[in-house]
Amino acid sequence: MKTTLSTAGIIAVVPAAGIGSRMQSSCPKQYLSIGSKTLLEHSIAALFQHPLITKVIVALHPDDDHFTSLPIANDPRISYVVGGATRAESVLAGLAAIAPQASQWVVVHDAARPCLTKDDLARLLALTTHSKVGGLLATPVKDTMKRAIVGESRVAHSVERADLWHALTPQLFPLELLRECLQQALYQGKAITDEASALEHCGYHPELVDGRSDNIKVTRPEDLALAEFYLSQKNQ
Repeated sequence: MKTTLSTAGIIAVVPAAGIGSRMQSSCPKQYLSIGSKTLLEHSIAALFQHPLITKVIVALHPDDDHFTSLPIANDPRISYVVGGATRAESVLAGLAAIAPQASQWVVVHDAARPCLTKDDLARLLALTTHSKVGGLLATPVKDTMKRAIVGESRVAHSVERADLWHALTPQLFPLELLRECLQQALYQGKAITDEASALEHCGYHPELVDGRSDNIKVTRPEDLALAEFYLSQKNQ
């Protein structure tokens, strides 16, 4: 069955309840700035590059005191909910805020992944025309991969990199399917590192959409300067 969203649009959920401890900063990493905008604002703006993205729901930490001071807090296309202790719980909180029949598909995007390009987003959303499961942006692994000895910082053996991919975001799935898979995985105590892993746990095989390697997630201090460089190139 062919699916089209020419009139309904797609809702995005942005989990932003983390504290970003690895950034060693005084505020959560999504509120660090590049130019005049925070990482969160850049990431949301990247989603609105595509006309099918009609609404963004941000899942915030219960003690968040930054979001409401941002200009985007007054954007009628953007709303927020209180997130949970884990990414999966925050995404579920966002999904719960979507009204029935409001959208057949949902996109989930990292709050600190500001360099998403319009072309990558368009290729991902094209899955809605033929897929029943959805998929995610990803890049093939290029580096030699090592498996460490359990509990030690020593190499156990090399890992064959053929068919290995780095998972990125956005990730795109049918709304009800994602909700059911997240709930089932959490109920069974599974570790859910991204939305695709919840579908994998339930026996589905999301499609890998080859994306750009500059779609980085700002995790460590050095990532911020790299993201700033990529954004400067994008805006030229």
